Amino acid sequence: MTKFFEYKGMPLVRKGNEIYFGRMGDSEVVYMTLSGKNSVGEVNCATEVKLYRMLTDDSIDPMKRITKTAKKDSLYEALDLACDWLARQ
Repeated sequence: MTKFFEYKGMPLVRKGNEIYFGRMGDSEVVYMTLSGKNSVGEVNCATEVKLYRMLTDDSIDPMKRITKTAKKDSLYEALDLACDWLARQ
């Protein structure tokens, strides 16, 4: 079994500027895209994160899977909102 990085007990998987947060076996996960960056020293920090709460059911059209959207100014704010969304499902 592959062990993923976790944030607040939920899997967090990143590839490039895309992040999936949550368990794929649950009914919903949060998909995030990092679209803005700001350099702080040698570290790049996200300045615009778009969030999409989506159903994991593969039989549903991908565009119809999205149940909620939001935009945040930092990855921390985005992860905080994603945690709230998944806790309430």
